[in-house]
Amino acid sequence: MKWRKLLCMLLVIAMAMALTACKSNETSDKEKGKEEEVTNGGESVDEEFPTMDSLKLGTDYTDIKADLKFLTHRTDIVNTRFQEYIKEFQKLYPNVNITYEAITDYAEDVTIRLTTDDWGDICMIPTTVQKSELPNLFVSFGTLENLGKTYDYLNNFAFEGNVYGIPSTVNAQGIVYNKRVFQEAGIAEMPKTPDEFLDALQKIKDNTDAIPLYTNFAAGWTMAAWDAYIGGSATGDPDFMNNKLVHSKNPFAKKDDMTGPYAVYYILYEAVARGLVEDDPTTTDWEGCKGMMNRGEIGTLVLGSWAVTQMQGAGDNPEDIGYMPFPITVNGKQYASAGPDYCYGINAKSSTEEKIAAMLYIKWLTEKSNFAYDEGGIPVVKGAAYPPTLQSFDGVTLVIDNPAPAGEETLFDQVNSESEMGINVENTHVQRIVEAAMDKSETLDDIINDWNQKWSAAQEKLNVEIKY
Repeated sequence: MKWRKLLCMLLVIAMAMALTACKSNETSDKEKGKEEEVTNGGESVDEEFPTMDSLKLGTDYTDIKADLKFLTHRTDIVNTRFQEYIKEFQKLYPNVNITYEAITDYAEDVTIRLTTDDWGDICMIPTTVQKSELPNLFVSFGTLENLGKTYDYLNNFAFEGNVYGIPSTVNAQGIVYNKRVFQEAGIAEMPKTPDEFLDALQKIKDNTDAIPLYTNFAAGWTMAAWDAYIGGSATGDPDFMNNKLVHSKNPFAKKDDMTGPYAVYYILYEAVARGLVEDDPTTTDWEGCKGMMNRGEIGTLVLGSWAVTQMQGAGDNPEDIGYMPFPITVNGKQYASAGPDYCYGINAKSSTEEKIAAMLYIKWLTEKSNFAYDEGGIPVVKGAAYPPTLQSFDGVTLVIDNPAPAGEETLFDQVNSESEMGINVENTHVQRIVEAAMDKSETLDDIINDWNQKWSAAQEKLNVEIKY
């Protein structure tokens, strides 16, 4: 946790230095800007670049020249599908060259690189970036109001009415499972409650050779994925994550109906405590688990819908891979949080040509590439059909988190940081659950009580009103 705070401090310092430098060179930069021109259909325009909603692909800026560097977490398709995308895009924009740089430890590495100006032109914005930092780091794609007429799911990286990150795809939060393993285990119906799910895992252990629940503990980031379920999936409430959680007293406490955050973490703790996971979670292998799931060596994985296509493509049994709703029922109904995967961001320090070319490429990726469908995700373009991945979600209500109210856009980030919880940012708090369940050093209630105390202390220090 301390290193993350250090990184954030470094980021703030770097941005402050950059702003100082900008002020000292303001006159020269303006003069340089006057000399920069971009061609739009053969006509010269000034350096002020357009918004994403105003661009017309294949019509605007067809003569633009730029060399773009694109930072990505997708190490698996950087030399295959992404190269195909570049070729298709260059049919419209032949003078725009794009080089992908794939990064394995993406979030940590890019968080550090964002403290410099020359990290590249496009990146997938890590969740470590706080909203208040967005205008200093990234280009605005346009206003939330205008872009919202064409695209959904824009709130994650919107700040003060502007959008700084465009979702690459949208995931529904559920559980990847092996259909054949479920059949062999004798699981006739999909579990809808935490205890029903744990009973299903026990059947897998008793009746098959598969690992009931694969934690992916060693990867780290896969542990943080559990946080994605504590909002809409566990409550059915679109206001929970960005409005109620920050204003709630003891938000992690157990509820009698086994809904809410406690129910999510209860599943993980009990699965480990009952021996329903791999023998040694510290030796898990993220890349290797894809083939294991495909071959039926794993029963379930708690990951977003984006993981389905990767598991399907990892072996000869794609038809065995399914996706089920997270096993929590709220007042007789099931819900699934739906929200953006990584979002595209454009470097605010790139040249005018690079910014425009980057925005054109992102618009093409969003509207023309079929990337979302290729990943089993939901496109962000309004009215787009759901992918086959979510066919099993019939009757499940997708929950889109509402944004925080005006004036509280950064409040969750502040409480989350002050409490050192790191929800949706860090993985150590979730790893703590696995470690405690393994060695019986803490009960789940011990952990939850500690979390509530830290959350309350942060609320008090920041003078947050308790409403719930």
